[in-house]
Amino acid sequence: MRKNPVVVELKPEQREVLDQWTRAHGTPQQVAKRCRIVLLNDQGLTDLEIAAELGVNRHTCRLWRERFVAEGPEGLWEVAQGRGRKPEPGLAERIVKATLESKPQGQTHWSTRTMAQEQGVDQSTVQRIWQEHGLQPHRQETFKLSRDPEFVPKLLDVVGVYLNPPQNAIVLCVDEKSQIQALDRTQPGLPMKRGRSGTWTHDYLRHGTTTLFAALNMASGKVSGACFPQHRHQEFLRFLRQIDQEYEPEFELHLVMDNYGTHKTEQVKRWLKRHPRFKIHFIPTSSSWMNMVERWFAELTGKAVRRGSFTSVPDLIEAIAAFIRQWNRNPQPFVWRARAEEILEKLERARRRLEEVKHGCTVRRGHRSAPLTV
Repeated sequence: MRKNPVVVELKPEQREVLDQWTRAHGTPQQVAKRCRIVLLNDQGLTDLEIAAELGVNRHTCRLWRERFVAEGPEGLWEVAQGRGRKPEPGLAERIVKATLESKPQGQTHWSTRTMAQEQGVDQSTVQRIWQEHGLQPHRQETFKLSRDPEFVPKLLDVVGVYLNPPQNAIVLCVDEKSQIQALDRTQPGLPMKRGRSGTWTHDYLRHGTTTLFAALNMASGKVSGACFPQHRHQEFLRFLRQIDQEYEPEFELHLVMDNYGTHKTEQVKRWLKRHPRFKIHFIPTSSSWMNMVERWFAELTGKAVRRGSFTSVPDLIEAIAAFIRQWNRNPQPFVWRARAEEILEKLERARRRLEEVKHGCTVRRGHRSAPLTV
């Protein structure tokens, strides 16, 4: 007699998990297809109907239904036993260990090709293992821990202003973006069209630079800006006067700034003393990520400067002014969410890890041991 087919009866939490795996970009396609098999069976479709809809064999549908009933959702991630080359035991661990603890001879990092050649496997195998373990040897990010002796008081002050701004006050993130170059291409480029991106020449002409002083309103997202040929205290004072005129006199203005010398000259201190509504909050040194106007500078660079071609400095200044006008028509405030305690905990973990690496490097140089895993 024919054996009765296995019936899948999904619990609500199982159905939710399978739906999430099906929609997630990081789920392998074969796993997503197995999830669809189980979900369609739960809807009452037969193996033949599921096979026709998904373009698979009906025996494949039976296999993964039975695997799900026996092992649950996690069983859909396992490799089915059958024909074909079986994975080598310990291969993934060996590749991960080699990726983390070694480098190819004469190079700074592994690629899928060099690692595949080193381990005697296919390039796609290395790519799959790296993806499963979240390894990206081709990428490297930057960091720097502040050595400011007043780091904690400054951090608490700035984060406090962000999360709990004073009453009847406006919080402005102020900074200057110096040495913005007016670059022009040596030849006209070609516009984008279907099937081909826009082009421009690799070389360029320099037509001078400008410095942008900007103040980001944390509540509204609006930006005040002014371009000057230099970024001395004279230009900074002119920009402070501009801000003073733009905002109503009944509001206090709390300025979040870095520790650049221009912001601390005697002339600036005397001016601020004569204008008591200006309250200054200095971020710690080497902590530009705390000044939210830096996030807006990234928008300006990416959308108006980096891919622009400027025949002169006035042309560049007009492009910057046009971007500010367009931004202020529909400003988007950047919301600070990190609490001071979370930042301090993360920095403490980073400091401990750096000490471990430093100590490990010292021991390794003395004993010529293998590279330390970071």
